[in-house]
Amino acid sequence: MKPKSFENIYHVHRNSRVKRWFYIFMALAIITLFLPWTQNIKTTGTVTTLYQEQRPQMLNSPIPGRITKWHVKNGDYVKKGDTILQLSEIKEDYMDPLLLSRTEDQVEAKKGVRDFYEAKIGTTDAQLEALNSARELKLQQLKVKIQQLNNKLAAEEAELKAANNELNLSGDQYERQQKMYDEGLVSLTQFQQRSVSYQNALAKKTAAENKLAQTRQEIITVNIEQNATVQDYTEKLSKIQGERFTSMGQIESSTGEIAKLESQMSNYKIRQGLYYVLASQDGQIVQLSKSGIGEILKDGESIGSIVPLNVDYAVEIYIKPVDLPLVKPGQRVMCIFDGFPAIVFSGWPNTSYGVFAGKVIAVESNITTNGLFKALVVEEKGKKPWPPQIKMGAGVQGIAILNDVPIWYELWRNINGFPADYYTVKTDKSTQKK
Repeated sequence: MKPKSFENIYHVHRNSRVKRWFYIFMALAIITLFLPWTQNIKTTGTVTTLYQEQRPQMLNSPIPGRITKWHVKNGDYVKKGDTILQLSEIKEDYMDPLLLSRTEDQVEAKKGVRDFYEAKIGTTDAQLEALNSARELKLQQLKVKIQQLNNKLAAEEAELKAANNELNLSGDQYERQQKMYDEGLVSLTQFQQRSVSYQNALAKKTAAENKLAQTRQEIITVNIEQNATVQDYTEKLSKIQGERFTSMGQIESSTGEIAKLESQMSNYKIRQGLYYVLASQDGQIVQLSKSGIGEILKDGESIGSIVPLNVDYAVEIYIKPVDLPLVKPGQRVMCIFDGFPAIVFSGWPNTSYGVFAGKVIAVESNITTNGLFKALVVEEKGKKPWPPQIKMGAGVQGIAILNDVPIWYELWRNINGFPADYYTVKTDKSTQKK
């Protein structure tokens, strides 16, 4: 009889199960090769936001000045419009405490000058109207006088014509009377009477001619007076109009100076409001670069930064150029945020723990300085929400989801060094319309 220890140590006569387990493992391996595997691209990135107003903002001094009082310190939370620090003036052009009131006095003085010239223009207009009326009246008087002289001229021309007729008649009678006297038919007395009549007719004609010449000379004199009157009033009107235009120029100049002074006054008022540096939005004050009281700030110099409180977070991931054709807008990306534990199964993202779903909304066409392309990812609606504890600039690992393929195909692709399959994003009609 063999001892029991021999039977327990040596299993020579027992049936072996190695072959059975080998076939089982082979079957499982073959089945595993046909299981689905999700192709993916692993990337890194940082937490950011899509909107410029939600990024950390620099606090700059709008004017040069001296710090007189701080109202915050590093790490303080502020509301929009809260005072961060107070400045005092350092430029001599703005140090006058009565600068605003004195500028207002200058504006009022310029307005008074403008009102004076406006009143002067009113007086000038009245003078122009009076001169125009006087000119019309004077010209009307001269026209009436010329008309009277023309009538007188016509009457004297008729009188001259009558005198000529009378002279011709007297001349004929004188010649006949002389012949008759020479023949002794009339007496000397009759001949002398006829001679006197002839001399009277001749004198009457001469007087009529003199009156006619005098009337014509008066007409010429009145016409000259009319022209002189027009010239005189034209000079007076031109002078007054020149004064009017000068006043109008002064009004325009005063208006320009008033506008300039009002602009300066408005700038002074705005500048007084810039002595207080205010928070541009709700946020936290960080990285204050100035300390103490009395430091001088230059125009536009940085004071610190304010980090907004309300942020719509996004993720910017960096893609290798070889993987760029595989990433498209609308593609799903699984995000792993730094500081949040995660268990990741590369080929089965749906079974991973601690990852958050996102969607690519844009891929930049320009390569960055690190030789990679940047894509922007936002939270995918309807999935697990992103943790609210993430902060701007935190690190992120991204897994861009591609096609579902069998494991044997993925092994064969990696062994041969082939790239992943090109991926076509499927979008519904509502997304396309949007």
